[in-house]
Amino acid sequence: MSMVRTPVAEVPGTAAEILARAKELAPLLREKSDEIERARRLPADVVDLLRGAGVFRMAFGREWGGPELTSMEMTEVVEALAYGDASAAWCGVMGASTGVYSAFLEPAVAKEMFPGPDTITAGLLQPTGRAERVPGGFRLSGRWSFGSGITHADWVTSGAFIYQDGEPWASPDGSNAHASRQFLVPRAQVEVIDNWDTTGMCGTGSCDYKMTDVFVPEEHTYNFGTVKGRPGPLAQPDAFTRSMCGVALGVARAALDHARETALTRVDRMTNTPWADTFRVQVALAECEADFNATRNGVYASMSRQWEVLAAGGTLDDLTPVERAASPLSWVHAFRTSRAIVNRLYDLHQAWSINRSSPMDRWMRDTTTMCQHATAQDRILQSAGAYLLDSKPEFGICLGIVK
Repeated sequence: MSMVRTPVAEVPGTAAEILARAKELAPLLREKSDEIERARRLPADVVDLLRGAGVFRMAFGREWGGPELTSMEMTEVVEALAYGDASAAWCGVMGASTGVYSAFLEPAVAKEMFPGPDTITAGLLQPTGRAERVPGGFRLSGRWSFGSGITHADWVTSGAFIYQDGEPWASPDGSNAHASRQFLVPRAQVEVIDNWDTTGMCGTGSCDYKMTDVFVPEEHTYNFGTVKGRPGPLAQPDAFTRSMCGVALGVARAALDHARETALTRVDRMTNTPWADTFRVQVALAECEADFNATRNGVYASMSRQWEVLAAGGTLDDLTPVERAASPLSWVHAFRTSRAIVNRLYDLHQAWSINRSSPMDRWMRDTTTMCQHATAQDRILQSAGAYLLDSKPEFGICLGIVK
């Protein structure tokens, strides 16, 4: 079902150790980036490297034998991995969400399903499938897109609308005329459709997948409105999306460092002037650094404030509207600003950027593609703006709102 397990004793157990291992992996991931892209999924040895570094266990609590990283610590790890390869970092943060999902299952059931903290879950949360109620559970059918990391996953989580006797099933509390929830299915029961052939983020293996009439026990389903495990900052509806923007930030940092290193050695062919002494190069680098610093600080400031309130036993409702909206807004800004930084540096390097052998080419394609994800779309802006205006968010889960 999945890759060979790294013995638990060899896996780092603290945030500092996992971050250090991620930084050590970055150069190797950079070397393997062409292989990762050609494979259109993470090769088995790369999955094992991530597992051995403790990446997939980041969100599991200590009662699971996990390190229980904060959202800020997880984002730092994701940045470090993305500095080497964006696809590896993307699959890392997606797979690490297993620890988040476990909080919405009965603890005994979750421990049976996820026997160790390195268990990997993939799938699409949006309810595009159909689940027919049957005795003891559901019969799940449908086709889902963007199953990032599904080719090396242990479990697949999928959103679906619920039906009973062929009719839409309403929530008992009347909050939803046609209820949906999440369904967890072993990877072996899922058919993967090999159609991931994209502009960038090629190595994520974000293929479509489908199931037909697969039985899912009731206890293997969950919704983000009901925490069944230990409450805490990660037992929140928005927790699985918080660290994703670390991929964009890591790529932007890599592009900035590459541009500065290049500027220290390159000479303008027309004027014989060193790039380091050229006004346009100096201004471009400085503006990009300013944009990066402001954007990254915005991510960590909003995330830290959110964590502070939740760790003290509060809820997302205890944040001011501005504080609550700041978190999803920072995600969008991080993705889009990182793309803008990479594009400006791509233009700065001109024809040196256009060959596939140039890292700028990969970074440009990767940031362009990742900005098409839901966490970087106008729907997030609408939701935050609507919330600030006491109106209805289209995508309330980005604010931790599930009703």
